[in-house]
Amino acid sequence: MSSLHDSSLHNANVALIFGTDTGNTEEVGDKICTALAAHGIHADMINVVDVSAEQLEAFDMLIMGIPTWDFGGIQADWENFEEDILSSRLSGKTVALYGLGDQFGYGFYFLDAMGWLNERVLKAGAQTIGAWPTDGYDFDESKAVNADNSLFCGLAIDEDQQFEFTDQRIQQWVDQIVSEYSRANAA
Repeated sequence: MSSLHDSSLHNANVALIFGTDTGNTEEVGDKICTALAAHGIHADMINVVDVSAEQLEAFDMLIMGIPTWDFGGIQADWENFEEDILSSRLSGKTVALYGLGDQFGYGFYFLDAMGWLNERVLKAGAQTIGAWPTDGYDFDESKAVNADNSLFCGLAIDEDQQFEFTDQRIQQWVDQIVSEYSRANAA
């Protein structure tokens, strides 16, 4: 297949953008980048405080990571970046999201920040991939789920209650987004 018509992530310009206060979202981002590297895909890992709307537009694919704080709170660096997201032109860009939250401690707000971020990237024109099944999670409500509560809008990570599943979930999700990106961007 010619690289001009290559719809795989191997020739795409990929960035993983994360916001974090405790380091967990960055650590999960590192694991995602390692899993991508195992597929032969390089992703630039950038803290959201170090990126601009113009830089977002330079990438073919964006993986964005956001934790949910307490009762559905948005991580402050992402909240400060909201206008940049909304003013960026993400039409033609593929975005995959991952979110961190505590499903038992904050079961009525599990991954709400990821749902918030999903709304904004969709408003900016992005095409999203990487929806993740809600099976295996125990939460009451989430702004990150679809209408029938069967899928999250991205990878759901709970480092507080289900840390033992994190590595397996990351690997499965990365395999999924690599495949979905190729299908979504096939000519």
